[in-house]
Amino acid sequence: MSDEIRDFLRLPKRHASKLESEPSAADGAQLAKAQSVRDAIMAALIVVVLFSALWSILSALIDRIFPWMTLILGYLIGLSVRRAGQGLDWRFPTIAASMAALGALAGNVVVAATFTAIVLDTTTLTVLRAVTTMTWPVFFDEVLTPADAIFALFAAAIAASYANRRLTRAEFIALRKWGKEQEDAERS
Repeated sequence: MSDEIRDFLRLPKRHASKLESEPSAADGAQLAKAQSVRDAIMAALIVVVLFSALWSILSALIDRIFPWMTLILGYLIGLSVRRAGQGLDWRFPTIAASMAALGALAGNVVVAATFTAIVLDTTTLTVLRAVTTMTWPVFFDEVLTPADAIFALFAAAIAASYANRRLTRAEFIALRKWGKEQEDAERS
């Protein structure tokens, strides 16, 4: 029986490697070098500032506060940390989770300042500039609720789950080879 007939009758290989070239440890080193903690933090800060502003504008227009918006904040922070940081290790989910928790607090402060500004017939920035150490206990007693803390924790979990870079099969193999090469270098 010839090889052509045998290949024709054989089922297609769905799990066979479809890589054109074998990834090397140098490719894995490039992936590890592409990580940037600074870019991840900057992207998360930009998302927090923009989201807080949009959240306060939306809340003022509709005259309602949506505490579940912090879940969307967590998702957006996770995606921004993934894109900007190109992270592969534990640092990037940690950054995303902490920035989501701080962003949830900052968003609540801005939304509370917006509603206070409406009542006082002034601007949100004026209210935020007038915050003192005497204001914070009142804010934490009257504005923040346990539900806000729960939403912040879920936002942090969502952000952490989306923060790491998604690898292709070739990138994963290259990263494993690079890691093994690093381990071998440490042993010698």
